[in-house]
Amino acid sequence: MPENGSAVYGYPAAEDVERAVRHLAEEHPGLLRLREVGRSGDGRPLLLLSAGEGARTVLTVAGAHANEPVGGACVLALARQFAQDPRGLAELDCTWHALLCLDPDGARRHQGMEGPSLLGYHLGFYRPNFTRQPEFLPGAGDERPAMPESHALVEVLDELRPTVQFSLHGNEVGGSFLQLTAPLAGAAGAFRGVAADLGVPVEFRPFDGIDWVADSPGVLQLPVGGQDKEEKDPSGFLSRATWTYPAKYGTVSVVLEASMWAAPAVSDPTPVADPPGELHKVGDLLLGRLQQVSDALAGVPEPSSPCQAAARELLDVAPEVAVTWRQYAPGTSGIAATAGSSASMGIAARRIPLRAAAMMRRALLEEGRTAAAQTLEWLVREWCAELSAEFEPRWVPVSAQVALQTRVMRDIVRLSPPLA
Repeated sequence: MPENGSAVYGYPAAEDVERAVRHLAEEHPGLLRLREVGRSGDGRPLLLLSAGEGARTVLTVAGAHANEPVGGACVLALARQFAQDPRGLAELDCTWHALLCLDPDGARRHQGMEGPSLLGYHLGFYRPNFTRQPEFLPGAGDERPAMPESHALVEVLDELRPTVQFSLHGNEVGGSFLQLTAPLAGAAGAFRGVAADLGVPVEFRPFDGIDWVADSPGVLQLPVGGQDKEEKDPSGFLSRATWTYPAKYGTVSVVLEASMWAAPAVSDPTPVADPPGELHKVGDLLLGRLQQVSDALAGVPEPSSPCQAAARELLDVAPEVAVTWRQYAPGTSGIAATAGSSASMGIAARRIPLRAAAMMRRALLEEGRTAAAQTLEWLVREWCAELSAEFEPRWVPVSAQVALQTRVMRDIVRLSPPLA
C-alpha cells in the first residue's frame, strides 16, 4: 500500500511535497527561500519556506497531524502561486513563511489508499497518541521535554513573531470550520463566503474546542483569558498548544479545518428538544463501541508499536470523554443544542472507536496475529459502512480542500494589520 496517499487519492506524500518545494526554490532563488529549522525525532528535516518582503509576517504550519495530509498539498499550492505571481505577495504586503510538515515521521506511518473511500482511509490510519503530537507542548507538572518538532516550531515562532499563524487540518467526516485564538474582524464572514462558494458545508457547532465560544456557525473563538491557559482535551489531557504560545507577541492563530468527506447534516441549525439526552446517547454509543473493541482483544497479548500505543490511549481515555459529554452544559457552548451539532457529536462518537480498532488492527498485523486482526477489521468495515449510511458523506476533491485553505488564508491576511 502506498505511503501517505497515492495519485488516485490525490494528496502528495510528505516527501513529494519536500521534493517539489526544493525544486521550486532552486528555480526561483531569492523569491523562494528554503531552510532547515530542525529535525524530527527520526532525523527527518523540518523545512521552512519563505517568500515575500512585506510588513505582515505570516506563518502557515502544515502536517501537524499525521492523518491530515491536506496541509502539505496546500503549502505546495502556495509555493507554486508565489512562484507564478510574486506580485500577489506584494499586494498583501506580507512575508509568508510555511512549515512544510510538522510531523514528517507520523505522516509516513499514516498510509494512503486506492481511491477516496472511508474504509481504505481507516485501514491505513495512523495518528499518534496525545503526548506524541508536536502541535502540543507538555503541560504544567509534565516533566517530559518538548518533542524536537515542537521545539523547532516554538523557535520559529519566537524568531518570526507572526501577525497571524495558520494551522492547517483535515476533518475526516463532517464540515469545515475555523478556530480563532483572538477576535479578527471579518474572518468569520470570509471563511463562510469561501466555503459557500466551493459548496463545502460548515459545521454549525464543531465537536472540537468544547470549551471554546461558538462565535457564529462554523467559527469558534478562544474565550477571554484562554491564551494563558492550558488546552484541555475532552479526555482531560492538559497541554500547552502552539496555537496560543505566540499570543504574547500579539499573534492571532487560526486553526483551519477542511472536510475530507462532507456530511451536510452537520450544518443543520434546527434546535434540538433535549440536548442533555443527545449527549447521553452519543456517550452510550461511544462506550458501547469501545467495549466491542476491548472484547475483540480479550485474551490477546497486545503488541508494542506506535499504532498500538495510540489505539490503547483511545481505549483508556474514552470513558472520561463520555463523562465529559454527559456532564456538559449545552446551553453555554451550543454543544448538541442543534441538529447540526448533534450530528457532529454523533460522528465524533463513531470516530474514536473506529480509529482505535483500525490502529490496533494494524499493530496486530505487523506482528502476524491475523485472527485477532481480522475480528477488528470486521468492526472497521461494519462501522465505515454504518457511518456512510447514517451521514451520507461525499468526498471533497483535494483541489477543493486546498482552494478552501489557500483562499481563506489570503482573505484573512488581508484583514490582518501589521504588528506595531
